[in-house]
Amino acid sequence: MWKLIYAVILLFVCSRAEKLSSKECEELGFTGLALCSDCNALAEYVKDQELLSDCKKCCAEDSDDSISKIIYSGAVLEVCMRKLVFYPEVVSFIEDEKEKFPSVKIQYLFNAPPKLIMLDDAGQHKEIIRIDNWKREHMLEFLRAKLKPISAI
Repeated sequence: MWKLIYAVILLFVCSRAEKLSSKECEELGFTGLALCSDCNALAEYVKDQELLSDCKKCCAEDSDDSISKIIYSGAVLEVCMRKLVFYPEVVSFIEDEKEKFPSVKIQYLFNAPPKLIMLDDAGQHKEIIRIDNWKREHMLEFLRAKLKPISAI
């Protein structure tokens, strides 16, 4: 009996320790889900243990020093030009708000869903966030919170 309990605990610890790459998480649809508390909230509504396990593998632990404190030097808004008609909020952001964020570049890539690729000081990709269903206000709020002010760059 103790061997079974030990095996279950070991399996739980190993599965919690395993983290997926940002690309693997994006393929699973968890790119915008940053904190593990989001997975806990998801567990209240979804009872699929495999989905919740994948969520835990793609999240960052909540703390005062967590991902919410990370500030990026720039971003790339990647989207397919042909699909823009399906994303009026993204179009509105590009046409009306983009000039407020000089460190955000627009990149048109065939068949790409709309996403923000957050960049570090060296211009390396650090986080990818799908923004398919974001309102323009959400994009503005997120970029104001996550991008360094132009004077700091």
